[in-house]
Amino acid sequence: MTDWLEICRACVADVRGVLEELPTRAEREPVVGQGLGGDETTAIDKAAEDAILARLRVLPDITIVSEEVGRLGDGPTVVVVDPIDGSLNAKRGIPFFAVSIAVADGETMGDVHFGYVYDFGTGEEWAARRGGGATLNGVPLGAVRPKDEIEILAFEATRTDLIARDVSRVDGLAYRLRIMGSLALSLCQLASGRIDAVCSLKGARSVDIAAAQLLVRELGYAIELFDDSRAFEAAELDLEGRSRVAAAGTPELCSRLAHALSA
Repeated sequence: MTDWLEICRACVADVRGVLEELPTRAEREPVVGQGLGGDETTAIDKAAEDAILARLRVLPDITIVSEEVGRLGDGPTVVVVDPIDGSLNAKRGIPFFAVSIAVADGETMGDVHFGYVYDFGTGEEWAARRGGGATLNGVPLGAVRPKDEIEILAFEATRTDLIARDVSRVDGLAYRLRIMGSLALSLCQLASGRIDAVCSLKGARSVDIAAAQLLVRELGYAIELFDDSRAFEAAELDLEGRSRVAAAGTPELCSRLAHALSA
């Protein structure tokens, strides 16, 4: 049986080595291509992905879905990788970015059975197993829940024009805003009860959320893709689908947030 936790930890060590080899903005920032997800590929994105793929490619019977190279292989186990979630932070030396890895026995969000997110700023390790709960540094989460009203809302996938468009829509619904720069890590902050809701202001891809969404759902919190009429669990693990995301501690609060941003 594959020990996905240890494989993910090895991937973290690989990326840490890349960060040491590319320590400054001048080395991390140059654009070296365009990923299949549509975004520019920078030196740090490519080096981190190359390091992780070198480790994963030797595993049997897997399909890899990764941010820059797209889909590799045709095995029954689908591994969804975001080598650097929060890459702008990573390029600029802001210590809030992560490796995000999800493992699924099918092609949809509902098929994800293991999720792993590692925060390079804090050294925190977030993990979840389908039906087995979620942990932070090995300690079960759930004792501290998000509040039933939104004291702190995390905006993600932000540009200034999107913030200007949407910030008034959450006036009266959210008391304070945080814009941290990593959707995966913001969802982990929700899972820990540190914040009360998360939304993305532009369409997110499966690589952005596949791992962290399992933490959210294992704790019984709500998450939805509110540009997609299907159930969240039916969303494909690919690079084509994009939808804005809302998540909160209760379905009612999540729906209120999604409705406000869709108005």
